[in-house]
Amino acid sequence: MEEIIRKYFQAWINVDSNTVRDTFSENAIYSECYGPEYHGLSQIMRWFDEWNTKGRVLEWAIKRVIEHNNTLIAEWFFRCDYNGTVDEFDGVTIADFDDRNKIIRLCEFQSKSDHFYPYD
Repeated sequence: MEEIIRKYFQAWINVDSNTVRDTFSENAIYSECYGPEYHGLSQIMRWFDEWNTKGRVLEWAIKRVIEHNNTLIAEWFFRCDYNGTVDEFDGVTIADFDDRNKIIRLCEFQSKSDHFYPYD
């Protein structure tokens, strides 16, 4: 599962729609960290294609991965240029896989990448 998620993240950097299509099951549900949710492979592909007309993923680096049964949790750092604005944040992906190693449900959660230390 770790290899699949690494290839998926890299597909965003490479704008590789074939890898994205091969990653998800036909009935997958994808929940983004800021609210949008896509139901089914056709919606996931439409979002991928539309997003990449306005944006470019500059970095999507995995910090660590935890696997348990058919679930993978990945902690990561993400940086992109979207409509001329560069943004970055930390995040977590929780992905459930089916018996064919396709993602059937993926949820993202976001955290600010700039951390501060209030008690130093």
